[in-house]
Amino acid sequence: MRKNSIKNTRINGEVQRELSEIIRGEIKDPRVTKAMVSVVSVEVTPDLKYCKAYISVLGSPEAAEEAVEGLERAVGYIRRELAHRINLRNTPEIRFVLDQSIEHGIHMSKLIEQVAKE
Repeated sequence: MRKNSIKNTRINGEVQRELSEIIRGEIKDPRVTKAMVSVVSVEVTPDLKYCKAYISVLGSPEAAEEAVEGLERAVGYIRRELAHRINLRNTPEIRFVLDQSIEHGIHMSKLIEQVAKE
């Protein structure tokens, strides 16, 4: 299976949707629940062994780091729930990566607006 195949794209979408639901509804860690955490994108390897979940956290950089720590702490539970919800040959090992592209985009928009006013 190629990396950009239709099957891999469908799996990425399904894993992203289920991870979002698990994080939003079932994780009780206060480090995760006090900040708004969203799953931006997911990349599952073609052999279904590993998964990179790019997450965005609304809040301070400290809150973002705490949320990532909380998610890494709960990765076993999240993986087990993912295995129950999605019927895959292998349940991938999940690695959470903090995605700061949204914050960067907001910052760039503010800079552009500032320059436009001048």
